[in-house]
Amino acid sequence: MGSISGMKRVVEEYTIQEDLAAICTLELGKPIAESYTTVDYGISFLEWFDGEIERLYGETIPAARGSNRIMMTAEPQGVVAAITPWNSPVAMILRKVGAAISAGNTVVLKPAPETPMCAIAIAKLFEQVDYPEGTLNIVTGDAVASVEIGDEMCHNPVVRHLSFTGSTAVGKLLNAECAKHLKKTSMELR
Repeated sequence: MGSISGMKRVVEEYTIQEDLAAICTLELGKPIAESYTTVDYGISFLEWFDGEIERLYGETIPAARGSNRIMMTAEPQGVVAAITPWNSPVAMILRKVGAAISAGNTVVLKPAPETPMCAIAIAKLFEQVDYPEGTLNIVTGDAVASVEIGDEMCHNPVVRHLSFTGSTAVGKLLNAECAKHLKKTSMELR
């Protein structure tokens, strides 16, 4: 199986950085210098998760009652659904995907309708570093389809966690729907 450090090395290759920055500029109209910045920012997330995963180990925590101890272990959740914004697609995708996959999860990623090619390019890179098929899955759609995709992510019992970055209004809706199933969420709202 691939590793986050392997993914980081592939993305850091000059031509890959150049290609991701070019895709970002073509999709968003960002100046190329800003697109390189978002790619570098995304790489920094992969570096952090690569180091952090080495620190995931069980801990014994003292309990409130005398000699009792609480044993904590880190385990993958399973399928993580991730919804990313349009404004910094490479960085936000690598941030969500890097965290989930480093912890042993698989990901279903729904990029913003404006930036599907950045997500597809990143998925292709994951294939190049020998991640098993199905580790990173991309679901794209326009604004109308986005509502249906989000609803499926909230209600599908296979999805154990939903990570969303975007508007507070949409975050409230997603959180309310996930709460119906006690599904874990991570929200970065504006």
